[in-house]
Amino acid sequence: MMNADLLISVPYTWVLALSGVLLAIGILGVLLRRNAITIFLSLEIMLNSGTLAFAAFAMHFAAIPGMEATALNGQMFIFFIIAIAAAEAAVGLALFIALHRLKGSIDVDRANILRW
Repeated sequence: MMNADLLISVPYTWVLALSGVLLAIGILGVLLRRNAITIFLSLEIMLNSGTLAFAAFAMHFAAIPGMEATALNGQMFIFFIIAIAAAEAAVGLALFIALHRLKGSIDVDRANILRW
């Protein structure tokens, strides 16, 4: 059992800075990589950075008296983002399997299935 005196409070600005770093890593991964799975994982990192930002703002608003409802709204957005990420993972992996069966590779440079 943890003692409340031993808990260290992390400022929400640090959490937002970490969210920004994760967003930058995700953007660089999408722009610089050619493997579809790596691009997909970079998109997931970007989605997680948004989730972390919502958590930081929910943590900030929960500390302000009278703003508890706003903090709960941020936490509800987090659950929706998690549900969207799960659906995105299922659809994305199904597309990768279909692309690999059709082209024999999941390299985005070779995936020209929209061309006639």
